Amino acid sequence: MSDNQKRHTAAPAPARKGSFILENQKSLVFIIGGIVVLVLLYIGYQRFYLAPRAETAADQLFKAETYATVDSLQQRAIDGDGSYPGFKEIADEYENTKSANIANAYLGGLYLRQGKYQEAVNALEKYSNTGSIVLDPLVIGLLGDAYSELKDYKKAASYYKKASEKNPNNFTSPLLLKKLGLVYEAQNDFKQALEAYKRIQSDYPESQEATSIESYIARAEARL
Repeated sequence: MSDNQKRHTAAPAPARKGSFILENQKSLVFIIGGIVVLVLLYIGYQRFYLAPRAETAADQLFKAETYATVDSLQQRAIDGDGSYPGFKEIADEYENTKSANIANAYLGGLYLRQGKYQEAVNALEKYSNTGSIVLDPLVIGLLGDAYSELKDYKKAASYYKKASEKNPNNFTSPLLLKKLGLVYEAQNDFKQALEAYKRIQSDYPESQEATSIESYIARAEARL
């Protein structure tokens, strides 16, 4: 996963209309990639602790998640292939199981990739915390991504803030703080953008985001 974490480190251009969306799309590819890997690991672990009904759902989930990793087959992951159900059916049929919960996380990520942002919101809002220090904040962050694409920047900021404070760690927190700063810039709130960027610098100096954050700080300061 380390290769996926490498992001462009050149100084960003001055903030302009549309620049947030460009920056956000770069991060979106990474965060969805992270969801796919983390879900696969999570299901592999949880499979051994499921009740019989939920175990059936987990077995069916396996086929859908294999489709989710192949771009050309992702619609099958959502709708199924005629023999195995997709994430949508699993989420509905096995509601209140752990597998349905993970299916909603998958659905949200896949809908985001398809540009179906309201559908992504609908799926992701059904997700319940699993206790995972990485997966939980990433899913909350995906809600921020969906709302940012819907241009509801106020809601996007609230989800990015919540996600950045959920189980603070050197992996998800700085990524989400950067998204928070970018969405504040989209609202011309450069003071709060600056605060978000400076938190990356002070609290997560060893993170990938910290390597280029000085240029974002300078940009926000120049707009105050």
